[in-house]
Amino acid sequence: MRQHNAGRRRLYNSQTMTLKPSWLLLLSISAGVWSVPIDRNGDNQEAKEEVPEENADTGLYYDRYLREVIEVLETDPHFREKLQTANTEDIKNGRLSKELDLVGHHVRTRLDELKRQEVSRLRMLLKAKLDSTNTQSLQMDHASLLKQFEHLDPHNQNTFEAKDLELLISTATKDLENYDAERHEEFKRYEMLKEHERREYLKGLDQEKREMEEKRLQELKDKHHQHPKVNAPGSVAQLREVWEETDGLDPQEFNPKTFFKLHDTNEDGVLDEQELEALFTKELEKVYDPKNEEDDMMEMEEERLRMREHVMKNVDANKDRLVSLEEFLKSTEKKEFSNPKEWETLETRPVYTEEELQRFEVELRDKEEELKRKAENLRQQQDLLKERGKALEAQRREYQQAVLEMSQRQKEQQAAGGQPPTGPHGELQFQPEIQVENKEAKVPAEHQAEPQNNLPAEPPQNLPLHT
Repeated sequence: MRQHNAGRRRLYNSQTMTLKPSWLLLLSISAGVWSVPIDRNGDNQEAKEEVPEENADTGLYYDRYLREVIEVLETDPHFREKLQTANTEDIKNGRLSKELDLVGHHVRTRLDELKRQEVSRLRMLLKAKLDSTNTQSLQMDHASLLKQFEHLDPHNQNTFEAKDLELLISTATKDLENYDAERHEEFKRYEMLKEHERREYLKGLDQEKREMEEKRLQELKDKHHQHPKVNAPGSVAQLREVWEETDGLDPQEFNPKTFFKLHDTNEDGVLDEQELEALFTKELEKVYDPKNEEDDMMEMEEERLRMREHVMKNVDANKDRLVSLEEFLKSTEKKEFSNPKEWETLETRPVYTEEELQRFEVELRDKEEELKRKAENLRQQQDLLKERGKALEAQRREYQQAVLEMSQRQKEQQAAGGQPPTGPHGELQFQPEIQVENKEAKVPAEHQAEPQNNLPAEPPQNLPLHT
């Protein structure tokens, strides 16, 4: 299991490193299993409980594809066996990709499916990009456009072949090999922006307030410089301090081999970048406190990165971004381990020159002017749209008025011609039937005849009776 984890880590570390801003804690992309902390004070150490892996996003636009390919490949026993014995060079130079022809059929089928999904995703990205630039043609040559993506073979869009694995590894390695340099450049821009904003803020104050604020800022800066001595990372003094204060062990009984095993928290036989950076926390706490206004936590993470680079440069002999036990023990035999140079913190080493700051400020002004021009163009377009909206609304009202007038004229013409009126669209409109009274049939009540009765009338009274 330990050999398998180490092999898998080499595969991940040869391809991936965490791409996060310099002010965030670097999280390892290695595939080692996270473990519960070691209870060094207990007599009987309980077995560590494995929890699911949590791999940080590399920041690559094909990160998910990269991870899924590795996970599928590891399900094949033959490839997993080759991975266990492979070194970083075997992975980088493509020799490991030749083993793809020997993996099982179900693995190849799954890899084919992953590639088709990735090609489909890239096509959608291309379409979205073309739609946003209004340059989409009716007949889009996907094969030609896919050539800009270097992590897969664009000529074969249906099956995953050895060339795809080789391209995936080589492209990820190339994309991430300058990762630390990019982080340093990002931090430099952050520092220059901070200084630019400080100067602009002071410019906006009157002379008296400016002098008071400059004095306050200088006091904060001097306070930040007043911290205990920082031991050189990876030196015996720095490791002994961790041994005593973090591990709670007697500094006189310091043992490099035991120290390595204590801090190989996932027991895979190597110290990765995250495990190394955890060793510098005590030194960083001497300089940075999140509660202090004068301490910048982004600077702390830059300091952590510099410490890790220093150790890797002196300890990581095969440059696989992992420290093996053998490499670690050899580093303790060097002169620098016992008598290192004094560690220079960030405040003693400016990260930019005044000329760089001036160029940066010119760049900021140019971008600001460009944003102003774009904002003005957007405002003009908005005003134009409003005017067009008003014109369209006026036209709509005129049209409605014309329709009403035309409908009224049609009704008048139809009424004059004796035709039934029609609606606005020519449909017939019928009026409800009006009952007209028959005046001629009406007769005054006094002239109306008595209703006839079929019964004989009674004879008049007081008349002589005939015999």
